Amino acid sequence: METVQVALGERSYPIYVGEDLLTQPELMVPHLGSGRAVVVTNETVAPLYGEQTRQLIGDHYGEQIVLPDGEEHKHLDTIAHIYDHLMQGKYDRKTTLVALGGGVIGDITGFAAATYQRGINFIQIPTTLLAQVDSSVGGKTGVNHPLGKNMIGAFYQPQCVLIDTTVLNTLPEREVKAGLAEVLKYGLIIDADFFGWLEANAEAVSSLASAELTQVIKTCCEIKADVVARDERESGIRALLNLGHTFGHAIETAAGYGTLLHGETVAMGMVMAADLSCRLAWIEPSTAQHIRQVIETKFGMPAVPPADITEQQYRDLMASDKKAEQGKIRFILLKAIGEAVISADVDSALLTQTLTAGPELCQF
Repeated sequence: METVQVALGERSYPIYVGEDLLTQPELMVPHLGSGRAVVVTNETVAPLYGEQTRQLIGDHYGEQIVLPDGEEHKHLDTIAHIYDHLMQGKYDRKTTLVALGGGVIGDITGFAAATYQRGINFIQIPTTLLAQVDSSVGGKTGVNHPLGKNMIGAFYQPQCVLIDTTVLNTLPEREVKAGLAEVLKYGLIIDADFFGWLEANAEAVSSLASAELTQVIKTCCEIKADVVARDERESGIRALLNLGHTFGHAIETAAGYGTLLHGETVAMGMVMAADLSCRLAWIEPSTAQHIRQVIETKFGMPAVPPADITEQQYRDLMASDKKAEQGKIRFILLKAIGEAVISADVDSALLTQTLTAGPELCQF
């Protein structure tokens, strides 16, 4: 087992990474406190790992809340459903919510924990690759609004993150690829050597080979833990973790929540970010093409967004993105592989070229 520490003073917490951690209560029980624990999961994960998690929690176990599966259920009505359970069960401030699922469950559970009785503890047990390498770490919680993704939420840190790599054996291939988009993101924004290693080991990484998988998750968690420790509330460097997300969130919202996986839209968004970076003459055409080739060919992810999203839809949705400031869209773009920058000064005509490029993205 590997342990990565998120250093946030008195709110610091460990991330445990390894095989069969759902059979090791000694890792999680110390983080439960003295109250009852409520597991929040979904109808896909509950039959697979619900009973195992109940045994893991032991005497602290209170109940399990099973939600519908899918991004389309990530809204305030679902939060209200969790509140109903907690209030009917007379759960107090010593309660711990345990998020058992992917990024949607983690975001929903974290936001419910942040707001129930003005804040109760929660623990993350991520069951998708995307959640294990990204969304379970760093304390971003929230729900979607019809006009924008993750526009309602809070920064709220878990007590610990328990990453059992064996649960990925039941993950569909499409979900694995969606998670690998976030993995590649770390290499593109901050670690060119890691990006090169991922490209060289694409087959082993994609097949979730044990040694490579542990290395991938540990590296991603280390990078994110370091960034979060330096900028917990995304006032500076943490915004770089959103490479591909400004475009990607617009695609996800325009397509309809649940139509495309979050990681799929991030993959498309990173290709669009590379395209725009090239049009700004910040990276060479060969670099932009290389990024697309790794995403699309090496890892088999979608690179081109749906053709029916209009330029105006992109602009309207990106203008309401939570990273926008004073009416200006802030883009995360590339100066090189391994070097990302934040820019609100993007020529509108060049942006139009990227938004309307379609299959020609990065094909200069």
